[in-house]
Amino acid sequence: MQRTSAAVGTSIFFALAPGTIAGLIPWWLTGWHPHHTQAGAWIPFRVLGAALIAAALPSLVAAFVRFAKEGIGTPAPIAPTEHLVVGGLYRYVRNPIYLAVTALIVGQALLLAQPALLWWAAIFFTAMVAFVYGYEQPTLSERFGAEYDQYRHAVPGWWPRRRPWQPR
Repeated sequence: MQRTSAAVGTSIFFALAPGTIAGLIPWWLTGWHPHHTQAGAWIPFRVLGAALIAAALPSLVAAFVRFAKEGIGTPAPIAPTEHLVVGGLYRYVRNPIYLAVTALIVGQALLLAQPALLWWAAIFFTAMVAFVYGYEQPTLSERFGAEYDQYRHAVPGWWPRRRPWQPR
């Protein structure tokens, strides 16, 4: 796959997957309307929600770009990368896309004071953890062998490292 094809495929997958999971479904659940609450009591939560969204969105975009540039492929299982993606945010945590999408949903829940979105975030995150352990890790281990095994042992899956991992 060429980088141009990888960029197009990654862009399409970005619109379909995170666009649906962190955009369309939250909109279906809430209409993106704030829940009527005691406004003053929710201000700290709304600020935290906005901060989560502000941090998660560029992180998500950066992780997707990394797939096209470094991996020469897409995050979609039907068009995988040619190279293992271990740069950028992947030097700190193995699953920045799943974490960023979850943070976007939680951020929306807090910003809009919509508990239904917290349930959706929990359902999504649980499904992604099952996907990672049931499909993604075994597939990457088979595809990239010792390179992935070394990476998996050095970089945590769900809680970022303090310092970036340096491959040997």
